[in-house]
Amino acid sequence: MHPLAQFVQDRFPGAVTDVKEAFGELTISLRKDRIADVCRTLRDDPAWRFNLLSDVLSVDFPDDEERFEVIYHLYSIEKRHRVRLKARVTEDDCRIESVTSVWPGANFMEREVYDLMGIAFTNHPDLRRILLTDDFDGHPLRKDYPTEGKGWRNTFEFLPKGEGPSVL
Repeated sequence: MHPLAQFVQDRFPGAVTDVKEAFGELTISLRKDRIADVCRTLRDDPAWRFNLLSDVLSVDFPDDEERFEVIYHLYSIEKRHRVRLKARVTEDDCRIESVTSVWPGANFMEREVYDLMGIAFTNHPDLRRILLTDDFDGHPLRKDYPTEGKGWRNTFEFLPKGEGPSVL
């Protein structure tokens, strides 16, 4: 087993649900209730020093019981290594602990996931939509969101299609 995966498994018994190593990349899947603690430890431990959260994203698996997967890409500038952490959340309990207390830069990344996928981050300092208006209905990156929207596009007036380039 990869030394980092072994470290996390030893430090947080029962938190690791899966470990995969492929193409030189390590992915550790965790229980969602341990994500902030694991992130804080990986940032603070002198052997690892994951001081950069480069991305937070999510994936929708509509047929799975744990429908959504929240993914964190961590990098250590000092040690020059990286890891991918994953945690699954259900549609019925679509929330996970915020990591803004570990990396303040997670603020906008978590807001984007919240806005487009509807996954709430508990203890987030300012969880509100970041790309869409407050009155926007739904979360457009979910796989069950209609590909043509919810009808509002039909109200736009379109310019008639001309023949050839327009002349100014």
